[in-house]
Parts: sequence; structure tokens; C-alpha cells
Amino acid sequence: MSKRLKIILMMLAGMTLLVSAIAYKNKIEMERTLSQVRPPAAVRVAVVTADKWQQKIFAVGTIAAEQGVDVTAPLPGTVVNINFNSGDQVNLGDALLSLDTGIQDAELSGLIATLSLKEVQFRRAVKLLEKQQISQSDFDYAKAEKDEATALVDAKQAFIDRKTVYAPFSGELGIRLVNLGTYMEPGDPIVSLQMLSPIHVDFAIPERQLGQVEIGQTVEFKVRAFPGKIYEAKIVTIEPNVQIGSRSVRVRASLENKEGKLKPGMFAETWAIQREKKAVLKVPRTAVTFSPFGQIVFVVVSKNGSSLVERRQVTAGEINGSAVGLESGVSEGDIVVATGQNKLRNGMSVVVTETETDY
Repeated sequence: MSKRLKIILMMLAGMTLLVSAIAYKNKIEMERTLSQVRPPAAVRVAVVTADKWQQKIFAVGTIAAEQGVDVTAPLPGTVVNINFNSGDQVNLGDALLSLDTGIQDAELSGLIATLSLKEVQFRRAVKLLEKQQISQSDFDYAKAEKDEATALVDAKQAFIDRKTVYAPFSGELGIRLVNLGTYMEPGDPIVSLQMLSPIHVDFAIPERQLGQVEIGQTVEFKVRAFPGKIYEAKIVTIEPNVQIGSRSVRVRASLENKEGKLKPGMFAETWAIQREKKAVLKVPRTAVTFSPFGQIVFVVVSKNGSSLVERRQVTAGEINGSAVGLESGVSEGDIVVATGQNKLRNGMSVVVTETETDY
């Protein structure tokens, strides 16, 4: 065996001994660590309490106006007069905008002149018929011409009247979309008009909950624009048909919107309030955590004079403020960990630092 090979073998043996020594040392340190008794974890707890909650049906909805429309031009023409500003409050019948009627006014004058002539001819025909100086057919022809001229005047006047756009109902205007001199085609938008009081919140519920709502029932809802405000409405309409695709029923609740803060199109979270209250076992919302096993809580139990935690799977129900109702997994009077669960495992010792009561 060469000298060089002997040196390599000696180095490999030395490295093997070194690795074995390090592994043995780590094993000893791990056993020493595991043999040490961990101090109890400090936790905040709460007592499972029985309560009666008002039953609610949750749904998402949309704010809708009592009346809402985009005011449009009924006829073609050039804008010659604008009688409103963006954001104005208007009443039913207020004139909003006028289009040019120069040509139509001239045509109307000609038709009125023709009507005057036909009326004179008709009055003459009446006298002549009384004297039997004209035939009945000549009289009928004169009357028809007079009636035709009257109809043409009325039609032209109606056309001119439609050149002025009026508010179809009272409400609040949006942003003006036209300017003086704008040429408009029929259907071109002028401004949005919304009736904001009363206002509605529309939502849908599953058909299985149809028997739990009725006309006059109270609905609470909130919108993201005013997160601290809870609004209250009354159900006024329940759709008589079930949507085939979603198997849901549309419901509308109404309320006065005197301040005008609620706007059509707002997203709303709604709760239909039922008359009967439901018995629940409540705990703080922070006591329920999610794991691969589902929803769990840690219950503090006494064993051999020590406080240990026991992991239990639960079924969470409704949420009411900072509390959540549990439908299974706990009993009234059980003590659950409210905060500090992230450092716990099943059977671990704990020490209670505080008991939470305000939830």
C-alpha cells in the first residue's frame, strides 16, 4: 500500500470519527432539552356562556332607487338652453334642456295660417249648407280639410314641445353630459336623475329560507361607505317566483333616505331579522381557529392539579359582534382559550392570566 493511500484512509477515518462525535453530542443535547419540563404557557380564557340571539338571515344586496333614469334626448337638434346644473334637486315637470326649434316654429306658423283659412272656409260652408247652396259632400270635404289642418297644427306643436326635455319625476341630478351648441341624436344621454327617498335594498335568499321572511319584516344592513352605521329597512316586496338557475328568491326592503347618503348601486350586507330568538352557546370570535382538522377551540381542563388544554373540534354558527355561536363541541361553563392558541398543542400545560367577560 502506498504512503499516499494510507494518508487518505487515515483522513477519512478521522472525518468519520468527527461526524459521529458531533451527532452523539447533538443527541445528548436533544435528550437533555426534551427531559426539561417546559413552563406553562400564559393564555387568556373565556367561559362558554348560554345566550339567546335574534335569528338573522344574512345576504348580500344592492341599493336601488325608487325611480332612476338616464334622461335622454327624444328628438335630434342643437342644444340652445340648459336650465340645470350638475347635482341639482329638481321637481316633476321642471324644464331641463331645450333644443333648437327655429325651422319647426316657421313650419308651425304656416300650418296655423292654413288652419285659419280652412276654418273660414268651413264656417262659410256651414252657412251655405243651411241655405242648401252646396251639397252635403262639399260640406263634408270642407270639414275634413279643417280637421286635417287642425291635426297638422297639433302634431307640429307636439313635436316642438318635445324639443324641451322635462324632469319625469322629482329627484337629484347627476353630472351634466351636454353643453350649449351640442348636436344631439335621439337617445343621447343628457344627465342621470335619481329619486333617493325612499330608497330600497334588494337582496336574494335561498328558496329554503322563503318561509322565514314576510312583508313588514325588519332588515338591517350596512354599506362600505359608512362602516360604523347600521341602517334599518322594512321588507315591502317578495318576488312571487324562484330563480331557476340559482334557486333563490329576490326580496326588496325600503327605508327613508332623508340625508341622501345612500346611493343606487352601493353594495350592502343585509340581515333579515326573525321574530323568534335562538338559544346559543357563545364564545369570543378569537377563540375559534382553523386547522386541517376544521374549526377548533382549546378547552382548559384540570388534571392532577394542573391546567391542561384539550383540543376540540367545533361547529361555528352565527356571528354576533365579537362573539360567535358554537353548535357543537363545547358545553355551557367550559373554559376556552381566547388568545394565545398559536403556541399551544394538545395536552400542554397552561396558566390563566385573565378571563375575558366582555364579548
